[in-house]
Amino acid sequence: MKVEQIYTGCIAHAAYYVESNGEVAIFDPLREVQPYIDKAAKDNAKIKYVFETHFHADFVSGHLDLAHKTGATIVYGPTAKPGFEAHIASDGEVFQLGKCQIKAIHTPGHTLESTTYLLIDETGKEHGIISGDTLFIGDVGRPDLAQHVIADLTQDKLARMLYHSLREKIMPLADDLIVYPNHGAGSACGKKMSKETTDTLGNQKKTNYALRPDMTEDEFVNELLNGLVMPPGYFPKNVVMNLKGYESLDEVLKRAKTPLSVTEFEKVIQQEDTLILDTRNASDFSAAFIAKSLNIGIDGSFAMWVGEMISDINQKIVLVTDSGREEECMIRLSRVGYDHTIGYLKGGIEQWRKEGKPVSEQSRISAEEMQEMMTSVDSVLIDIRKKSEYDAEHVEGSINIPLNRLYQSLDQFPKDKFVILFCAGGYRSMIAASILRQNGFTNFVDVIGGFKEIAERTTIPCSEYVCPTTLL
Repeated sequence: MKVEQIYTGCIAHAAYYVESNGEVAIFDPLREVQPYIDKAAKDNAKIKYVFETHFHADFVSGHLDLAHKTGATIVYGPTAKPGFEAHIASDGEVFQLGKCQIKAIHTPGHTLESTTYLLIDETGKEHGIISGDTLFIGDVGRPDLAQHVIADLTQDKLARMLYHSLREKIMPLADDLIVYPNHGAGSACGKKMSKETTDTLGNQKKTNYALRPDMTEDEFVNELLNGLVMPPGYFPKNVVMNLKGYESLDEVLKRAKTPLSVTEFEKVIQQEDTLILDTRNASDFSAAFIAKSLNIGIDGSFAMWVGEMISDINQKIVLVTDSGREEECMIRLSRVGYDHTIGYLKGGIEQWRKEGKPVSEQSRISAEEMQEMMTSVDSVLIDIRKKSEYDAEHVEGSINIPLNRLYQSLDQFPKDKFVILFCAGGYRSMIAASILRQNGFTNFVDVIGGFKEIAERTTIPCSEYVCPTTLL
């Protein structure tokens, strides 16, 4: 039996490729399925099953396209009611894959249908568990997501289900089993995930707070629910796509791969319902961009911030990208359900400028320049990191407006004072800068390198959280 984790860092997602004697099972595949098909072909193997651990919220799974292209059977755990043909496994059902076996273990809690799959090798030895969002390394799945789709499934109900799933289904398993989770650090599906992406179950029993054997049910619920923040707005929409079905990625890309000349691009962006999404890095964007563009760099947590900052999953999008990265951007948009890219600027910003079209610029400053500016300019410091980051350490006197609350907080940005904007490293601050520019703000700069550079290169005082700071 061959087990391969296929990890995609930008969305902290792990799919799994399991092969035995010419048969393959894919667990929780990404939207783009050709790499799995190619891998199976290289192994002279046939994809027999597509196993889903649950209806995912943070990405659109590739189960439908993969089943359509290979004839594989889609498998969900008990209680799942998908809007397409699938095998609904019973608790304890065993699936034969080549010479190995896969046992479905119903583990509700993250969602009602959440299922863990036990891998049993050719000798009959239990090898590991593909745990989905039931058990992460260092954490467990948050139980508050399903209520955004089914109101009756409260976070308290699911948390109590998860307590019993862990103690009655997972913890009795052997310590030497390998835990293969669906996500790692950076995913919004948990709050304390490790940067490690596999571990032994025995070590998790020793180190994972949620597996402490002496925890009562109430203690577990309190610890699990404490500190949860609102999930990204696109999560419920992705659940619905995964549950009901979606358009084939091939069709989405066929539509998106429309090269637009400068003249065509101008006509398209004059339509009020079309968004210009510029995916270049912050420094290139700041030097020259088309007015009203939203900058979300492809080399950061692109999909997550698209989901956070573009509220309408059906938003029409036209792209400005680095040359040769157009399709990559389209695929990564579709991973989180943004399927309405209608084209891209052929030749990029260089062609736009070559044809004499106007560009905007956004000023940026170094941390050292920020220190000088604070003594000479009547300025307001706005830190757009997460509240947890701000609470851990922040510039004294700064105001915390997390990026994902920016649209709701625009009235907190003064127009009669100079604003100095920063995040952790400069990626998020340029997203914020592009949004401020869209909304008519011009009297601000962002800090290159963000808080990291401020802390390392200046004598600006920083401290732990004391009390909320506001503009009032």
